[in-house]
Amino acid sequence: MKVNVVNADNKKVGTLELNDEVFGGRVNGSLIWEAVVHANAADRRGTHASKNRALVSGSGRKPWKQKGTGRARIGSIRNPIWRHGGTVFGPQPRSYDYQLPRKVKRGGVVAALAQKIQDGSLVVVDELTVAEGRTKAATELLKKFGAEGKALLIDVHPNEKLGLAVRNLVGVHLVASSKVGARDVMNASRIIATRAAVEKLQGLSV
Repeated sequence: MKVNVVNADNKKVGTLELNDEVFGGRVNGSLIWEAVVHANAADRRGTHASKNRALVSGSGRKPWKQKGTGRARIGSIRNPIWRHGGTVFGPQPRSYDYQLPRKVKRGGVVAALAQKIQDGSLVVVDELTVAEGRTKAATELLKKFGAEGKALLIDVHPNEKLGLAVRNLVGVHLVASSKVGARDVMNASRIIATRAAVEKLQGLSV
């Protein structure tokens, strides 16, 4: 499989050969799903909390004596079965992150890229740079590549000026090839990657 390599003006300057075993076969959707679910779980704040009987406000005194009243025995007004009582087994602050095998994580990125290549959503450029770190420069660059809406820019070593230029654009992200994830790829409608970045990502195949 070969893809065209273009310059900043979206003019062909060469070709890049891709490994058919990596990008040309059936896309492994389960790897993508695993990687996206893991990324979503890791981003959950997990700050939810409820008060148990030890945390709810109220007296700790026994409301009435144990025997002789004819009423049900009770030890505290903070009892969970009473109104305004504590919550039993309620949510507590926790982390939803978990360990994902490295091969699964890498395989998810490669599978997501394969899907985008088959959809024709990947643009390979010789380099990703702008003359100045202004939003206008980034907008003009993206327009040349037909990137409307969400776009993902991938480079081995992201250009600092380009990072400044895209930071105010909603839905546009610039990431290093070593930090790109399957969710980043699947969440973008257009992927613009440098030749060096694609070659490096191709080496992540399981």
